[in-house]
Amino acid sequence: MKSDEYWKGVLTGVFGAALIAAGGCLGYMFTVPKEEGVLSDKAHVQKIEYLESLIDSYYLEEKEEESLAEGIYAGLIYGLGDPYSRYYNAEEYEEEYTSTEGAYVGIGIVMQENPEGGVKVIQCYEGGSGEAAGLEEGDIISSIDGTDIRSLTVSEIAHMVKSSDGSVTLTVHRENAEEPLTITVPVTDVELPSVFYEMLEDEIGYIRISEFTGVTYEQYMDAFRELDEQGMESLVVDLRGNPGGLLTSVCDILNEILPEGLIVYMEDKYGNREEERSMGDNELEIPLAVLVNGSSASASEIFAGAVQDHEAGTIVGTTTFGKGVVQSIRKLSDGSAVKLTTSNYYTPNGNNINKVGITPDIEVELDPDLLNKEEISHEEDNQLQEALKVLGK
Repeated sequence: MKSDEYWKGVLTGVFGAALIAAGGCLGYMFTVPKEEGVLSDKAHVQKIEYLESLIDSYYLEEKEEESLAEGIYAGLIYGLGDPYSRYYNAEEYEEEYTSTEGAYVGIGIVMQENPEGGVKVIQCYEGGSGEAAGLEEGDIISSIDGTDIRSLTVSEIAHMVKSSDGSVTLTVHRENAEEPLTITVPVTDVELPSVFYEMLEDEIGYIRISEFTGVTYEQYMDAFRELDEQGMESLVVDLRGNPGGLLTSVCDILNEILPEGLIVYMEDKYGNREEERSMGDNELEIPLAVLVNGSSASASEIFAGAVQDHEAGTIVGTTTFGKGVVQSIRKLSDGSAVKLTTSNYYTPNGNNINKVGITPDIEVELDPDLLNKEEISHEEDNQLQEALKVLGK
């Protein structure tokens, strides 16, 4: 499951670049020049019509016109052969947008389909309304406000919760509980945690960023201020396993670290260049080490590349994933959306790291004995220990 979430993040890429590279076109219908294309060739149109006639004549089950249409749209983008471009139907886009923004309306839990029906709670967000109401990991939810949900999908259930009037009453089945529980949970704005922090020995602050979402900058600043108040004298930023996310988010954080100058620039197919720059007003004045690995991608590589080029810190770990292209997303009038690769991005020194990655200043592989462990202590983590040496501790 973690692997699926990682690849979803990689494919999402620098989702927020849509607001920059596409000039803030979210929410509007595509406006494109009329050119010769696939559907201008009558042979292609006739072939589609013929395929549909075969379905009508021979396909055993009933066809759904809307599903066929959605398949055509998705297939057109799939035909690009680009792993980062994608068509989203309205429901998929809503889920993608929620994930990328890092905030949604709900009850502060992560659900997955339960094989016997209903949904299973696999995580309760700390401080969320679900946790406060008494939900626990492993609980099975079978009904909402008296409606049986055992035949519904996770997306349909999430929509029910979001559409409720202030709160939901859940029928909950808990292991070792003789009778189902009835738990009422307020429906609130939920902020997904993407920043985790603690103070290590020798006043070393440690901040791990799991993804760059719409709420990551505020979470980072809260973490930094808390560590600063505790007397932080140096900082480790851990980007290992971070698949990327919003361009705006990573640039906002880098503006709190870098001297004045270029953070990253993008160039489209026409040679048009757009830049993101640091003001230099809040340049970090303590030693910095950044941890990366082969699963650090996209916005994580923007972070590492900018720190490295500005010599603002030391990059430690293994070569990053190598995703140096930007996606722009356009929402269409029917709620669907299309994401296209629209630009290359370059580090401040002009390096395009697509399919190459960022080579750390200090290369160190994670101890092979730790690769299959679910949890690794700081003492066992030889990459983190190397970063601490860089900071002179």
